[in-house]
Amino acid sequence: MSTSEQKKVLVCGKPELRTGFPSLYCPGCHYGIITRVICEVLEELKLGGKAIGFAGVGCSFGGAPISIGIDWASCPHGRAPAMASAAKRIHPDALVFTLQGDGDLGAIGLGCFLSAVLRNENLTTIFLNNAGYGQTGGQLAPTTLTGMKTTTTQQGRRREDGFPFHGAELAAYHKAVAYSARVTVHTPGNFKKAKRVLTTAFQKQMSGAGYSFVEFISACPSVWGMSPVDSVAYIQEHMLKEFPLGEFKNIDSIYD
Repeated sequence: MSTSEQKKVLVCGKPELRTGFPSLYCPGCHYGIITRVICEVLEELKLGGKAIGFAGVGCSFGGAPISIGIDWASCPHGRAPAMASAAKRIHPDALVFTLQGDGDLGAIGLGCFLSAVLRNENLTTIFLNNAGYGQTGGQLAPTTLTGMKTTTTQQGRRREDGFPFHGAELAAYHKAVAYSARVTVHTPGNFKKAKRVLTTAFQKQMSGAGYSFVEFISACPSVWGMSPVDSVAYIQEHMLKEFPLGEFKNIDSIYD
């Protein structure tokens, strides 16, 4: 059989839940990869028709609601867990999750997130950590590394400016949380691990085990002032030293 007669087989394509809307993310941003992770996990768990997403303010809001073909609601800054709580109580059989950046959850929305955990809501939070305020100019964020330059820390973040916020460790501390983990998508191997972690997080919610939390470390070449390739190296050499990957809590049920 000649090459022209060989039948081509599709081995990788666009997830069905990924809409045809073009990406709004900057070149090298990992949020688009994380969008694919969410789509693939929802499809493999057959939860696309039962999922409701709540997007926080920031870059996470800008792309996901129009890129993932499920029900979405946009939320006031930091208030995604409150709106998600209402939806889960009205639709207890739905998969309800929030998608929030480090400023949305770690700064203005920290109290709202912790309140949802303390109320023992059965939700999942996906926390996007790129160490800066991406949408509003690259200012110091709760997750900015010590020594990292931003538009408001031109000489680098000092100890006097505080220390980076660790979302996954904070979530794991609370009794209402059944699962907490931190992942990244900067290599193919880590992409696969991220899918397994997010799958577990969604399964914990659907089984009623307790709150689940997944933190994604993400590159932001625009704010970091680096090329996409250099941003991947920065994650490996600097971000992962401050934010180690892994599961910080994984229990069958908070009620055991």
